[in-house]
Amino acid sequence: MDWKTTIKGFQAYLMLERGLSPNTLEAYIRDVQKLSQFMSREFSDVSPLFVQFDHIESFIHSINKLGLGARTQARILSGIKAFFKYMLLEDLISDDPTELMEGPKLERKIPDTLSVDEVNAILASIDLTHINGQRNRAMLETLYASGLRVSELINLRISNYFKNEGFLKVIGKNNKERIVPIGEEAMRHVNLYLEYYRPHNSEVIEEAQDILFLNRRGNKLSRVMVFNIVKQAVQAAGIDKSVSPHTFRHSFATHLVEGGADLRAVQDMLGHESITTTEIYTHLDTEYLRKTILSYHPRNKMRPSVVY
Repeated sequence: MDWKTTIKGFQAYLMLERGLSPNTLEAYIRDVQKLSQFMSREFSDVSPLFVQFDHIESFIHSINKLGLGARTQARILSGIKAFFKYMLLEDLISDDPTELMEGPKLERKIPDTLSVDEVNAILASIDLTHINGQRNRAMLETLYASGLRVSELINLRISNYFKNEGFLKVIGKNNKERIVPIGEEAMRHVNLYLEYYRPHNSEVIEEAQDILFLNRRGNKLSRVMVFNIVKQAVQAAGIDKSVSPHTFRHSFATHLVEGGADLRAVQDMLGHESITTTEIYTHLDTEYLRKTILSYHPRNKMRPSVVY
């Protein structure tokens, strides 16, 4: 079996069995094609059925020489590992040549977050007299209240907003559904938008009838538009930070964890498959830790008498 045929089978598997998004699927195939090109160049007589650990090791060395970053190398290796796992599942091979292959050590990047005061300042900076002001306020309130991804926000449906129960049904990555709470303040702004502002969109296109947040043309918002709305609100609040819609998601998770929320509950609300992804939010800045220790440690509560 040649590389082209095997990669085509892998692509079908990713589409039908894994249900990956088009972008993720394309990235997987692109990474495996890198290995295919390397093997055709360096080991042209070796089919994908007979790839060994040494071949993969040589491939990793080759991409390392290109100066690719550790994260890029790790992503490529992840795609290669998925390819050979597929071959194992299909009984095309009996041993996985990538099983003992370790990727580069990655530093866990702590995401940028906003303080509660900064979040409040950004939300308060939105001009509610503007034609889209109430919509924008409702959107950012929802981002922070429920920790949504921007793609989840723009695809929210009215039929998945359960205001009596205070929950949203969210369609996340790989079309996985989850239920997340939405706070009272966010609900208040969403309800105002639905009752008084969204009805002004008289020419809503058929495909967007059930979409919660609409643009002026009665269609679903784009990711870029949400980024621009956030950027404008941050500038209006006078906050000198690089803030994106995802920053609200990071802030949501960080503030919950700092407030003592159970990590498993936060994992469920964020829609993380692995708890290790959520654990990054257990980071607390040193000032927060210092204040906590000074306030609650029993030795710091003792007031020693002054000895003359």
